[in-house]
Amino acid sequence: MFLVDFLKTLLYGVVEGITEWLPVSSTGHLILLENWLPLAQGDAFFSLFLVIIQFGAILAVVFTFFSELWPFAKAGSDHAIGRGILTVDRNKADLWAKILVACVPAAVIGLLLDNWIEANLYHHVTVAVMLIVVGIIFIVVERRNADRRPTVLRITGITYRHAVIIGLFQVVAAVLPGTSRSGATILGGILIGLSRPVAAKFTFFLAVPVMLGASLLRMYKVGLAFSLEQWALLLLGTVTAFVVSMFAIRFLLSFVRRRNFIPFAWYRIALGLIVLAVYFISR
Repeated sequence: MFLVDFLKTLLYGVVEGITEWLPVSSTGHLILLENWLPLAQGDAFFSLFLVIIQFGAILAVVFTFFSELWPFAKAGSDHAIGRGILTVDRNKADLWAKILVACVPAAVIGLLLDNWIEANLYHHVTVAVMLIVVGIIFIVVERRNADRRPTVLRITGITYRHAVIIGLFQVVAAVLPGTSRSGATILGGILIGLSRPVAAKFTFFLAVPVMLGASLLRMYKVGLAFSLEQWALLLLGTVTAFVVSMFAIRFLLSFVRRRNFIPFAWYRIALGLIVLAVYFISR
């Protein structure tokens, strides 16, 4: 049984590492995978497992963009403020402030409605409908913007107004599984003038506090009283998600410099239709 769960965990880690960063909904894919290939470890463990493996994806962002995210600076360097161990880079501190501002709406919703959302909306139909709806919106937005030039071409060009608006788009993903957190925030960024690479990168940065907070909240609710076998599965899933995420992040940044998100949109629509068909046929 452990060998079977070991192989399933590898698959979960691969799916998380790919879908967390591509705008195709990691939660949606993991919910579907849970129904088709569940782990034989109990609901409490699996509830934590789905969140903890995201920690590997977070580490991939931190590792990839460490120089852009590390807020501390050497005294006397450009944009440095403060003294001693409290010397920080002004620009990076400002970026982190915008990241945290963008996270507030989803954090509030998550704290208030986490249990209700999991009990009522983590369902095949919700996931399938949101996969399709957001896919259609992506196509509409990309075609609308085909002849428009973005106004924000650098991450430093993001304002607090931009951050708040992107944070509100993130709320939709927090409430409706299948929306895709990265998909919602990238869409929001594109609509308000961010270039695709900037929107994608800011989405990666937003994931750090959002996913870390979600992991800590779930650990608090579920606890950590698991067997050695279960801890091994958690570690395996997390490491797998980290390794795969490293490639997925680089792939997406390279992809959006040359192309738009329409291929992902068609994938979402096709997957959503397949999920609906399977669900209603199997009833």
